[in-house]
Order: sequence, then structure tokens, then C-alpha cells
Amino acid sequence: MDQQHLDVAVAAAKAGAVELMARRDDRVVREKAPKDLVTDADLASQKAVREILLSHFADYAFVGEEEGENEPPEAVRRGALDAPPCWVVDPLDGTVNYVHRLQSFAVSIGLYAAGKMRLGVIYDPVCDEIFTAIDGGGAYVNGRKMKVSGQHDLNDSLLACSFPAGVTADSPDVARFVRVLERSRALRRLGSCALNMCYVADGRLDGYWATCVHSWDAAAGIVIAREAGASISAYDGSSLDDWKPRFCVSGSSELQRTLVGLLA
Repeated sequence: MDQQHLDVAVAAAKAGAVELMARRDDRVVREKAPKDLVTDADLASQKAVREILLSHFADYAFVGEEEGENEPPEAVRRGALDAPPCWVVDPLDGTVNYVHRLQSFAVSIGLYAAGKMRLGVIYDPVCDEIFTAIDGGGAYVNGRKMKVSGQHDLNDSLLACSFPAGVTADSPDVARFVRVLERSRALRRLGSCALNMCYVADGRLDGYWATCVHSWDAAAGIVIAREAGASISAYDGSSLDDWKPRFCVSGSSELQRTLVGLLA
């Protein structure tokens, strides 16, 4: 991936954010599933992002949260050498926050190629922060290079997690939450997978896990966190599956081992 891909992705993320901010106080909301919301802003943002990305890279595949474009071509998923690169887009990560006029939502754009997530752009329009990374090139926020906290002690760690929509009291996610809560400094649910991963990349959070998110939630964040030096794996310690991200990410390998031990 090169600077042209990054520049186009940044332009697309900002175009999507324009659609979000224009509708922030006047949006149409419906449920896709119980407690799982979608708005007209999600749809408008994805349309704007898709148009820019594919106008520059017409032969690339496209995966987005909305409009039924949820699955990559099979050749892309298995990392075939002749598969096209694939954009992976969440036009509004943090929809519930957005609907309630809270902060912590973003446009997220990843690019998968040759069996790996290679580029990530995440734009937070409220804070005007643009997080970017290209495979092998480091991770940046508004042009400043990021690095993880390096925190290795769970007792001194600030963490975040994500729950599925409609979580119940007997869910394994709740049990994991309590196990980690008892041993960490503090544990947050901020409502945006993409921004949580950026905050780990920038040392604002020491760790984050999610067992319920989709490829578009985590695609860009995987690259950004990895390029900032984060340790990332599936939550049980196995290799991360970019297309089914049930993962844990930490600011050090020591903290990662501790968290995986509690989550698995």
C-alpha cells in the first residue's frame, strides 16, 4: 500500500463524516435487530465513502456494514494471490453513541490485500482526529507518530471492552468483564471498537478486547494498533482472524498474556 491509497482513504473517511455530522441532530433511526440500531446517516456515510474509494480503485472489492455488502469474495477471504485488494468499511462505528448525541463514534476504513490488513484510517469528526497507518510504516494521529503505553501490570491498567447487543446476565462476556474488572485499575465501555483500538495505539488505553464485533469494526484498527507496537491476538491467544475478529489487544506482551489468561 502507498501514499495514494492512504490519501484516498482519508478523503473518503472525511466525506463520510460530513454526512454524519450533517445528520447528527436530525437523523432517522431504526432497529436492524433487537438493540442493534442503524440510521440514515450510516447509509449516507457508506455511500459517500464507497463512491470515493471505488472511483479511484474501481477493480477493488468492497465490504461495508450496510447495504448487504457484508462478506468479501471467497478469493479475498482465503488470501488468494490473484484476489483483488478489498476495502473494509464501517461508515459509523459507535451508532448508539451517535444516536444519543454522545462522543466516541468514527468512520473506519481498512484495506485488506494478499492475506492481511494493510492500511487503516479512522476519523473521529467530533475531536477532529484522523488516525492512520500503512503496513510497515508506523501509526499516526493528525501526523504525530503514536506508540502504545508499554504498561505490563494489569493492576495499573486502564482497559476497555465491547459487549454484544442484547447481552444477558449469564453471558460469558459478563463473566469475562467481572474477572478483568476485579484486577484492573479501571474498565470502560466507550462504544466504538475502532476508537478503542486507536486509543490503545496512542497509549490512552492499556488494553481492549471484543468477542462480538465484525470485520468492518476492527479492520482499520488492527493495522493502526499493530503499527503502534501493540500485541494483538484472538482473545484465547490463538492467531487473529481478520474476518472474524474475536480479539484482545494490549500495550505490551506481558499485559497481553495476562489478559488472554483471564479471557480464555
